[in-house]
Amino acid sequence: MKEIQRILSFTRRAVDDYRMIEAGDRIAVGISGGKDSLTLLTALAELRRFYPLPYTLCGITVDMGFAGADHSAIAAYCERLGVEYRVVPSDIAEIIFNIRKEKNPCSLCANMRRGALHAAAKEMGCNRVALGHHFDDVVDTFMLNLFFEGRIGCFSPVTYLSNTDLHLIRPLLYAQEKDILYYVRHADLPITESLCPENHTTERENMKQLLKTLEASNKGLRHRIFGAICRGEVDGFKPAGGKLRTYDNEGKRATKRPLRVLFVYRKPRHYGGAFGIQIKEGVATGQRLLLYKIKNQRSAARSGRDRSANAPRAEDRGSRGT
Repeated sequence: MKEIQRILSFTRRAVDDYRMIEAGDRIAVGISGGKDSLTLLTALAELRRFYPLPYTLCGITVDMGFAGADHSAIAAYCERLGVEYRVVPSDIAEIIFNIRKEKNPCSLCANMRRGALHAAAKEMGCNRVALGHHFDDVVDTFMLNLFFEGRIGCFSPVTYLSNTDLHLIRPLLYAQEKDILYYVRHADLPITESLCPENHTTERENMKQLLKTLEASNKGLRHRIFGAICRGEVDGFKPAGGKLRTYDNEGKRATKRPLRVLFVYRKPRHYGGAFGIQIKEGVATGQRLLLYKIKNQRSAARSGRDRSANAPRAEDRGSRGT
């Protein structure tokens, strides 16, 4: 499936960077029926085929209790992917909207759904739960915490829950929402509309619209915010391809810095073939060492032979004056 390749590349990179999957894991994918969770399910199902660490999948949907909910299309899709699927019935909608009549129901709803999801995951023998948060969700959550709680914080790429012995993982955190929307337009996913009356009226939706407005006049704003979260190592995030900083027993920064390698390939005119520049940054002072390696020595050697063949020989140059 060509359309999933870009999503797969983001997923594989996140899984590798944060070691989200270990050999023998059984991963429960929380499936709400929306584009994000179904894209995540598809990506992890495809990743199973070639990922070097074997793992198994199952899908779990927490039925909120809204009238008219139908999960049969999702069940058929999971069967097509070879993924075990379970629907967990609940009275969450009744409790939140009719009994408690919450004015701000999102927080309580999320906690109740999370509890039901984790319980079902344990019953199905899972040790990890995969959630469909993506790149834009990282930025939105960071800004919501800043605006409404006055703190620097976000959800973590990987979270260990000691009370349930589960790891929460978020493999789509490098995928932008526009990438997911592109995939959804070209894929046959059984997306179901949310029946929640609060859908599209939350503070998260307002923040999303605010950032959209700001980015219209500040190109790359979301990427800069995401980059700041990674460089600041907020709640377990880290620079892409790097490692978290290490500290000694006194809380001081360790002297050795993690290795970061960047390859740049160029084709200069004075060489017949391309060569690579390998940049290693691994010393405490931040000094960069440049190591040059010829990538196509045959071509370079051949180019040198051609130049030497066409150049006048020493005896010829000496004979011209006579």
